[in-house]
Amino acid sequence: FTTNRAPAAPVVLARRRVAAGHASAVLVHAGNANACTGAEGLRTASDATALAARLLGIAPAEVVPCATGRIGAQVPRERLLVGVRTAVAALAPAGFPHAAEAITTTDAFPKTALRRIVLGGSRITVAALGKGAGMIAPDLATLLVFVLTDAAVPARVLRATLGEAVGATLNAITVDGDMSTNDTVLLLASGAAGNSPITAGSRQHAGFTRAVTEVLDEIARLVVLDGEGGTRLVEVHVRGARSDGDAQQVARAVAESTLCKAAFHGADPNWGRFVCAAGTAGAALDPNRVVARAAARMRQTSFRLELDLHLGTGTARILASDLSPEYVRFNAEYTT
Repeated sequence: FTTNRAPAAPVVLARRRVAAGHASAVLVHAGNANACTGAEGLRTASDATALAARLLGIAPAEVVPCATGRIGAQVPRERLLVGVRTAVAALAPAGFPHAAEAITTTDAFPKTALRRIVLGGSRITVAALGKGAGMIAPDLATLLVFVLTDAAVPARVLRATLGEAVGATLNAITVDGDMSTNDTVLLLASGAAGNSPITAGSRQHAGFTRAVTEVLDEIARLVVLDGEGGTRLVEVHVRGARSDGDAQQVARAVAESTLCKAAFHGADPNWGRFVCAAGTAGAALDPNRVVARAAARMRQTSFRLELDLHLGTGTARILASDLSPEYVRFNAEYTT
């Protein structure tokens, strides 16, 4: 979930419910974040999940609420409840792409990913759908991602898998450096594949984690490619840091620097800006030893920027977008 200190009402409720390690449904609405809405917002989220639970024949605690959209306005309660009834009535095995489309807000396109693997003789499917285009920063963002699998996986193994996979993917992206109130990523396993439950540290666990990481990486790339006002996907790679933590700090500093993002947009290999941004990270740095490489292919839609600090073996990668005039125009007019 988001690490923002002003979490939205659905996040507050969802945190309580997933703590038990069991969920049967996820209720998502787009267009209103139900954030900064106080006690009334919590009641609305609770009432909506209670209705969904009654219609599905499950306990309210088994419904995890999520929301995305404008912050600071109350959700029209009756419209939301009508939407819940409509959504439950429309549930169907072929509904996956429709769900991906329904949760978008400023997204230009829905985001999905799929992997099929064999574990212990059983065929396993891992599928993900997500949304996000703005307020995207490391440690999640206005980002809703749901990973679904038919594998049998205990809750504690799911938590370990998701923690590892998110760190290398969704927590390593940035569009505008702003952190949302509503970030949520969920991993749900039905057990319908009939495999023996995956145990922590096993070969099956490694294969499952790899598949989850791959679908999350695909969603992460789609989110950055769809970044509001963005025209480029930039892979900022840092190596030679004293530690991985230092490398991560430097990569974030460069990826979130307004000047660097402007250089990305202008296809300007301005190594001075990149080194300057690296120096703001607070990590160990010797400017006389830094080597920055930004290839002539910066004019392409996707390219890689490398910084070698020549101080150790620490490495990190962050996916970033550029900063264009369109981003400013879009967000200046967002609520109107």
